[in-house]
This record gives sequence, C-alpha cells and structure tokens, in this order.
Amino acid sequence: MAEMTLEQWGELKQHIRQTVGQNNFRNWIEPLEFAEVADGVATFSVPTSFLGTYVSQHYGDLILYQISRLDPGVRKLDFRVAANCAARPRQPAPPPEPARSETRLDSAPLDERFRFDTFVVGKPNHLAHAAARRVAEGGETTFNPLFLYGGVGLGKTHLMHAIAWELTEKRPAFNVLFLSAEQFMYRFVQALRDRKIMDFKQMFRSVDVLMVDDVQFIAGKDSTQEEFFHTFNALVDQNKQIVISADCAPGDIAKLEDRIKSRLQCGLVVDLHPTDYELRLGILQTRLERYRDQHPDLVVEPGVLEFLAHRINTNVRVLEGALTRLFAFASLVGKPITQDLTQDCLADMLRSFERKVSLEEIKRKVADHYNIRLSDMVGPKRTRCYARPRQVAMYLCKQLTSRSLPEIGRSFGGRDHTTVMHGVRRIDELRLQDAEIADDLELLRRALEG
Repeated sequence: MAEMTLEQWGELKQHIRQTVGQNNFRNWIEPLEFAEVADGVATFSVPTSFLGTYVSQHYGDLILYQISRLDPGVRKLDFRVAANCAARPRQPAPPPEPARSETRLDSAPLDERFRFDTFVVGKPNHLAHAAARRVAEGGETTFNPLFLYGGVGLGKTHLMHAIAWELTEKRPAFNVLFLSAEQFMYRFVQALRDRKIMDFKQMFRSVDVLMVDDVQFIAGKDSTQEEFFHTFNALVDQNKQIVISADCAPGDIAKLEDRIKSRLQCGLVVDLHPTDYELRLGILQTRLERYRDQHPDLVVEPGVLEFLAHRINTNVRVLEGALTRLFAFASLVGKPITQDLTQDCLADMLRSFERKVSLEEIKRKVADHYNIRLSDMVGPKRTRCYARPRQVAMYLCKQLTSRSLPEIGRSFGGRDHTTVMHGVRRIDELRLQDAEIADDLELLRRALEG
C-alpha cells in the first residue's frame, strides 16, 4: 500500500478529533505537521520538545493506530522539533509491534499564563518560589523531592507549570514528565491490564524530572501507592528530580502509607501560606499593568485595587476573576472603574466573602471568648473547660464554613471526623437546652460574621 500523504493525514486528524475532543485536539494534535513516512517511521514536526514528548506519551498509540489502518507498514512515530527535523539522523526502527488503540486520560496542558515572570512573589510564597526556581535550573539540588502544598488558588499549579515551562525551554534534552496523580494511577492500571508493566516501569524510570500534581489522589489505593513508592525510590537513587504538589502536608494526607509520607518528607516541604494584603495588592497591580498594555485607555480610580485586596482575601483565582469581570464590565459600559462601579459589578461576590470566615479565625475567636489558650483548645486535654469550647468551635466551623468534617478534624490537632461529628451534634443538642450555650453561639456568630 502507498505511504500516507499530507492530505490523508488531514483526514485522519478529523477522526482523532472525534476521539480526543475539540480542546485536546486544538492544544496537541493540530500543531503537529506531518513530514514523511520512511523505514516504517512516521515523522512529525513539532514546535517544542515538550509538545512532542507529551503527544507521544498521551496520544501516540491512538495516532499510530489511525495511521496503521491506512499504512500497515508504519510501526513507530517520531516527533522532532521543527528547526531540527531534517538535521537529526534517523534512528533504526524497532522490530514490528502490533498497533493498539487505547484511550488515555489526559492531564491539563501547560498553561501559557503560568510562568515565572507572571508569578507575583510575596512573603507567603517566597520560599516556594525560590525552591521552584532552583529546580527549574535543571542542575542538582540539595533537596529531593520538592513538595509544594497549600489550599486552592495559592499558586501551587502556577509554580508547577512554571517549572515545566522553564525546563522544557532551557533544557530541551531533559525528559520532563508532568502529570496528575490520577493519571499516574490510570497508566498503572492500564499497564496491568495490557500486561505491559515493564514498559510502564521503564517509562517512569527514564525521566529526568518527574512532576506529580495532587498526590493526595493516590491515598487509599494500595497497588498504585506501591508502584509510586518504587518509582520514587528508583528516581531518587538515580539523582533524578521529583516535584510533588498536594492540598496538605505529607503527614496530613489521610490513608497515605507511612513509608510514602516518610519519603515525601525527606526533601523540602514548602507550605504556600494564604496571601496577605500586600501580596494580593501586588497581584492586582501586576494584572492591571498587563491589561493596560493592550487597553491603554482604561481608567481605574485610586483606592479600587486596595478595596479589592481587603475584601477578597482567600483565593487568588477569585481575586483575579473579580478584576477580569471589572475589566469586561467597564469596557462594555464605557466607564472608568470607580469604587461605586466595583461594588455594583461585584455585589454578589463581595456578599459571599462577607459571610466567609476561616477555621483559624473561628478557633482564635472561640479561645478568646472562653479565655483559654488556643493550643489547649486544639490539644489533647479532655477536661470540660477545654472540651466544651472545642466542641463549640467545631460546631461553628461546620456552620460557617464549607470545610469537610475530616478537614475540620485535622485543624483540631489531627482529630478524626467522627470526633467532629460528635462535637457538632452535642452542641446542636445543648443550644436547645442550655441558654448560656445558645447565647455564646449567637455572640460568636455575630462577631465572626460582622
């Protein structure tokens, strides 16, 4: 049969689009430029080495399957950076292998916005930024792994993407694998199913840098934890860098094996703290400067950014989203951004933040109200003078926040969620029987929501 032509590749791409979806097609398949088929190898030109590696790992089998239906002689795919496509010598093709069709679970592509030059550094994230920069240099580090943890919208994802961008652009020879813990599990299960576990092990043990996002996902999944443990050890033994992110510290990840917790803690564990006012203001100022580069006529009155930095104080993504909404609204109505316009445009968002309080704020307020030390309230003491305020605080945490019972339990000295459930139920009963408890709850609620 004749070798595949450029026109035939265009037709095959449409079949691939139906399988992977429009977004994945646009990000990963559309940039591929078909070069040639020779010696059983279909060669594609790619704009970056990272894109070639990503497509090979995530869509290689699907592409190979589609091509082999047209040209059974194709046994391998080769992705080469455009500038070097003609210069590199062709590697000999491996022995023929049957093409397989399989669906892979995709992790999020690298976001162009998430680079080091767009990351605003402040006191809460200074150490995390410095450590990420050090890893992105590509040389040996004094810490392995780098473990980044923190709540939603504090910059973990931004730093992970920034490291991957920096490494793939400045160290194109590096094999950087960036995926979610969920995807790690999916590939492992798939390798077991297809009896290709040795291929799986080889792929993960041959990387120069392994980056795993949301590692808490593998907690409680015994077989996946076992393989992750061995992969981790193999890479550390080879002095290969590992970067991990999670929503909490290694020791606080429930159902994660102790030996994995120990391994994760042997490197540099960095907490991305909640943003302070100065950092939030800096983020808003940076976003405004970038927007003004394209919209120089935009007028923002003094005090607007300061107002937003004070009022939206928990999540950077929400903060940036608020500013984006303001930009769009001001552009549509053709007015300057004033504080009055800000309050009108963001009324729903500002109201929601008025009602939100943190677990730490609740615990501090309750400890102060009952005139006890915060450390005693969250500590192991079970005497009534500490146990009752502790239950009151747990009750308010459940009522005034959206945090889960396990999260609340962890913030109270690592207590189990059943302990929190008991405390909440007890206070719910007492408030109907004990006027003093009911008054305390009302007083504390007003203070926290005020």
